[in-house]
Formats: sequence, structure tokens, C-alpha cells
Amino acid sequence: MTLLGTGTSQGVPVIGCDCAVCQSADPKDKRLRTAALLQVGGKNIAIDCGPDFRAQMLRTGIDRLDAILITHQHNDHIIGLDDVRPFNFRNNMDMPVYCTAPVETELKQRFAYIFESQNRYPGAPQVQIHRISKSQPFEVEGQQVIPIELMHGRMPVLGFRFGNFAYLTDVRTIAKEELAKLNGLDTLVLSALHHSEHHSHLNLEQALKLVQQLAPGRTFLTHMSHRMGLHQQVSRKLPENVALGYDGLTFTVD
Repeated sequence: MTLLGTGTSQGVPVIGCDCAVCQSADPKDKRLRTAALLQVGGKNIAIDCGPDFRAQMLRTGIDRLDAILITHQHNDHIIGLDDVRPFNFRNNMDMPVYCTAPVETELKQRFAYIFESQNRYPGAPQVQIHRISKSQPFEVEGQQVIPIELMHGRMPVLGFRFGNFAYLTDVRTIAKEELAKLNGLDTLVLSALHHSEHHSHLNLEQALKLVQQLAPGRTFLTHMSHRMGLHQQVSRKLPENVALGYDGLTFTVD
């Protein structure tokens, strides 16, 4: 698993900001928009494709992408969809995209030219939508995936569990029946926006309480704003089994 991006919708540094984090020279304080890459059995599976998708794919050095899982329809998680075109051309395949019905609707509105059935623009991205929901596990390239519904404020979004690993971003609350899907984790990636109360995201304190409740073996935090603070300073204050994620962090999951 590689964390392709660990920042919020504005990224870090934020345009025009002169705070210590945005001016930091530490590469771990440079955060592209949140996304991840799971590599398993010779297959590459992306989670989300935001505005930094092209740069993230170039940085990984991969020449094939086998599927994209989309957590929800906010711009910072879908707007890079057009950049699947090189994979279409190189791999001679439509890109499988796994998403909920509301995400599919949003994609067809924002990327109408992709789904045009008549007078389709030559060279437009080629995608194949696979509808998913919170209630039904599914398989991607031989990998079993358990979807977990999270509430991003009032918006339902999906997290994903692969074996004993779970990836949860843009979460504020989780219903009891969905929490039950997260028992026995070895590794958790969990969003933690910053230190203040927020209507649609866990802050650091709330994220740590959820980690304590779920008791995974280890946790990496993601989707952090510049208001989280400097990577080195915040890291020193975290529990032993919790670490700030950073762009390019790679680890093995079971």
C-alpha cells in the first residue's frame, strides 16, 4: 500500500499561505490530495483519482493501472478521472471504476464526454462503471473488498477493507453496524483533519479515540490540512502505534 497523497482538498502547501507548515522544507509537510495505491498479485488498484492523479501516477512509476475504487464524489477524489487515458492507450482496456450510484451520477454529469454514446470524442477516456454499495462485498482483480459506509457530515461515503487492512478517509461518524466490519484490523489508514472541531471530518482527538476503540495493530493518519501542524512536531505527540502518513509512504498489509 502506498499513500499517494495525504492532504485535504486544498493540498499542502495551500496557495498563498505563509504559515510554518506551508513554508516548511520538510518533504513530509508537502501533501497532495488524498489517494492511495494497493499493489497485490501483480495488480495495481487506485483508491480515488483527485486533481493530483497524474502527478501521483508519474511518481509511482507504474505503467499499468487495473482498477480505481472511488470513496465519494467530492472534487478532490474524482476530478483526475480524465488522466486514465494513458492507461487506456497503453493497456488497451477500459478502466474499471468501482463506485456507488451517487458517484456514478456525478461522474456522468462532470465527465459527460466520457459517457457520450453518440458523436463520442476520439481519444476520450474509456471507463467501465461497476456499481457498489455498503451492503455487498465485492471482488477487484481477485481481491475481496468489504465496503464500509462512513458519514462525511451528512454525505454517505465508502471506506474499504482488504483482509486485515482498512482505508477510511473523509469520515466524521460511523454507524455501529459499520464499525463491526472493522474488528480485528492489523493496519488502519484513517483521516484526521486538524485539531479543531469540524462538521464533516474527524479532528485529531476524535480520530485517536476511534483508533483506541478499534484497536488496530497500527494506524497511519491521512487527509490532513496545514492546520494539523509540522509533521515532526505532531509525530512526537502521537501514541506509539499511531503515525502521521505522508506522501509516498509505502507499507505491507495482510
